[in-house]
Amino acid sequence: MTPVLIACSHGTSSLEGRAAIAGVVTRVRQMLPGVQVEEAFVDVQEPEIDAVVAGVPAGAASVVVPLLLSTGFHTRVDIARAVAAAPGPCVATPALGPHDLLAGLLAERLRAAGLGAADAPPGAEAVVLAAAGSSDPAAEVDVAAMADLLAARLGMPVSVGFAAGAGIRIDAAVAAARSAGATRVFAASYVLAPGHFAGVIAGAGADVVTDPLAPDEAVAAVVVERYRASLR
Repeated sequence: MTPVLIACSHGTSSLEGRAAIAGVVTRVRQMLPGVQVEEAFVDVQEPEIDAVVAGVPAGAASVVVPLLLSTGFHTRVDIARAVAAAPGPCVATPALGPHDLLAGLLAERLRAAGLGAADAPPGAEAVVLAAAGSSDPAAEVDVAAMADLLAARLGMPVSVGFAAGAGIRIDAAVAAARSAGATRVFAASYVLAPGHFAGVIAGAGADVVTDPLAPDEAVAAVVVERYRASLR
């Protein structure tokens, strides 16, 4: 029997954010016909990840794919706990990022927003990868790796800012870019959906802020890739 795919996101009180995540899950179902795809959450929304994993029929295999962009408390604790208590074979895949498909999406969003304008003098534009943040140092490592992938795509430096947790705050990263000579600062929203952290990014003072990543096709493609890789 094909393992159940459990798409586990953080959860949000934002209706727009909920719709964005649901859109990703719907697209995953379309891309994996014949695979049972269940939605689960670690906070705010239900059903909770523990209940969804526990509800998989005894003996049936399942794969939890975190709809989270970085390693952190929710992957190491919440999802790991649910997997350990599963009634049948169950594994969790890595978080969605860092991933080159997401770097491509971010680069596409930035260029569509005007990055790389022909009349921009050298050093006039700067990019801050704006992430939610975490108390887990592994998340900061993942975001730094994502910034490197994006910088390679853009052919220019990319700094990092966080809405919470460890690391420099987004508004401070924006201010630092201006102090270094940038006259137009782009905040690349490295969050999946509208909600609290997207609001923090929007209010951090960048000249241009891109939209959250979901429900873009690239996000669903990474979920499918993570699932398939777990079956090898």
